Amino acid sequence: MTRKPFLLQNPSVLVVLGLLAAFTLAVTLLSQAYGTGLIPTSTVKILGKTLCLALAAVAMDLVWGYVGILSLGQMAFFALGGYMIGQWLMYARTETIVAASLANNPIPPTPLELQQAVANQIFGVVGSADLPLVWGLAHSLTAQLILVVAVPGLLALLFGWLAFRSRVNGVYLSILTQAMTLALALWLFQNDSGFRGNNGLSGLQNIPGLDAVGQATLSVWFLWASAAALGLGYLLAAWLVSGKFGSVIRAIRDDETRVRFLGYPVEGFKLVVFVLAAMITAIAGALYYPQAGIINPAELAPIASIYLAVWVAIGGRGRLYGAVIGAVVVSLLSSWFTGGRAPDLALPGYVVKWVDWWQVALGLSFVLVTLFAPKGISGLFDWLAGILPPRRHGRDLGPDLGALQEQEAKA
Repeated sequence: MTRKPFLLQNPSVLVVLGLLAAFTLAVTLLSQAYGTGLIPTSTVKILGKTLCLALAAVAMDLVWGYVGILSLGQMAFFALGGYMIGQWLMYARTETIVAASLANNPIPPTPLELQQAVANQIFGVVGSADLPLVWGLAHSLTAQLILVVAVPGLLALLFGWLAFRSRVNGVYLSILTQAMTLALALWLFQNDSGFRGNNGLSGLQNIPGLDAVGQATLSVWFLWASAAALGLGYLLAAWLVSGKFGSVIRAIRDDETRVRFLGYPVEGFKLVVFVLAAMITAIAGALYYPQAGIINPAELAPIASIYLAVWVAIGGRGRLYGAVIGAVVVSLLSSWFTGGRAPDLALPGYVVKWVDWWQVALGLSFVLVTLFAPKGISGLFDWLAGILPPRRHGRDLGPDLGALQEQEAKA
């Protein structure tokens, strides 16, 4: 019996990839750089950043939806990826400017003098004139690209190994991930952290060596890169959860103790997914912040990771396309409401300004989805396809008498 190819076994992957390709092509043809100009450059950047957030949501769904780890520290890896690529962007850009200003000197500057001038230009704002040790590889794009995945991956490996070997689970593990994020943010806020403290890294939208390329063109290029990363990340995640590995991590999510008794190395499976999700999230961050133009420690605030969990829950936890839908819908609505484009809602005696009330509406939608639609937006596809909960008329669903009854199975 010949086994069907992976994509034929999972037609939803083809649908997602096809829609992503069609979306990218449509935006390109409507952009100011390559098309009719109906979509302004600012909107193209918003769409590109939205694709990066969707990739981070896919990683979050791997950890939470398939392994059952509610990680409230995913945006720490997202920001670390941005910081790693931001170091090269800021250093190379500053080096170009400083070298041009020193080119007319009677005596050309030595490499050491050039490096000191660059360091003074970057860190003068925090009262320093020396290049920190953590910037030792900032001059190399190759090295920084490696660090984009290496630094978050090593942090996830160390944290996960310590947490999982201690068998920390549930809400305690969520609190630990949030504490890790908060500690990292507080460290980055310090001026002596080597990352310019509260000032963060700025000017990231200016790509070194591409001064002649306008922002309209760069925004489309980053859109392509973000779409390619999302497509590859989605394909990898779908392949990972479709085979035996996916069955094991789902079993860990549902009954970790039983899987451990069956002889599976539970901690190893959890650690692999946790580290892989951290690397995917970091890649998303490395593509996001050059489009945003700036990154600072506020991006690591624990609330950002909570937002990510809310997106996944609203889209549909445990379904990769649900994570994409949730991230895209909520992030675009957030840009619309907080950007002042949503009309105010006039109520008797009070006017609702969505800039102030958007977070309240988001929190309320999360509560309503959790209570009345636990499958999220993606549950609509089940309804349209006629997929309903099993009707077993009160019969036992587990190996033990009185295990799960019909009412519990529907929950």
